[in-house]
Amino acid sequence: MSYRPEFTSTPVKLTYDVNAVNESTQVSTIAIPAERPLTVYVDNRELVTLMTLGAAPEALTLGYLRNQRLVQAIEEIISIHVDWDKHAVSVTTRGGIANIEARTAKRVVTTGCGQGTMFGGLMDEVDTIILSPDARLKQSTLYKIVNKIRTQDSVYAKAGSVHGCGLFSADGELLYFIEDVGRHNAVDAIAGIMWLENINGADKVFYTTGRLTSEMVIKGAQMGMPFLISRSGTTQMGHFVAEKVNMTLLARCTGKHFLLISGKERMVYEPELLDIPLNVA
Repeated sequence: MSYRPEFTSTPVKLTYDVNAVNESTQVSTIAIPAERPLTVYVDNRELVTLMTLGAAPEALTLGYLRNQRLVQAIEEIISIHVDWDKHAVSVTTRGGIANIEARTAKRVVTTGCGQGTMFGGLMDEVDTIILSPDARLKQSTLYKIVNKIRTQDSVYAKAGSVHGCGLFSADGELLYFIEDVGRHNAVDAIAGIMWLENINGADKVFYTTGRLTSEMVIKGAQMGMPFLISRSGTTQMGHFVAEKVNMTLLARCTGKHFLLISGKERMVYEPELLDIPLNVA
């Protein structure tokens, strides 16, 4: 059995009811997503405050530390304890984070919702990442993933205003789905779950409702993902990084439509699917 740090389990309410008045002065009760601060402390040192829905705060914290490259192995972490009364999460490590002051001094405010932040240079370590060249994605599997996200029971369907990320198997089975107020938080939470469960990303597919920015591509690459797909578009820097690490980017994925932006050799086209009604494909 792989190593697992000590975790709390802190479920919180993900939506709140508020009264709203429409254009006809009719009053109704609607659900809106929760948004709450979560300040991360590492060995009693304040690191960062994340604005989060709170769906998976322990996994979010673990994935954040992983994707920021502040910890290299999960065995370095003894425990992650969330206290919603204090809106804080306490991380205890075995030997501290080496050179933490210098490593967290340089911050890049990214395009993530809520102004995501990455420590250090955005391109650090990108040149060392090698994604699986043998992974393949069938067109039918892509359609299966897009349809699964469309029909997924979600906070977005009830209240809107959140982003979702899904981890899928090579044949399109949904393994994990996380929503948060920012797409960078959702991807970090998935990364945390993958690390905790010792899941290899080399044969997996990652879906995000958010746009494919450099931050998203870098995090996907760090997780070993050969495929990153979205119902939204990409940016010039996101495309540049994807080309650099040879990641397969698929943007504007809605219904049967998609745009294959990079890593084109991994896509397996099935033209006959275009002649099948959408509810059958």
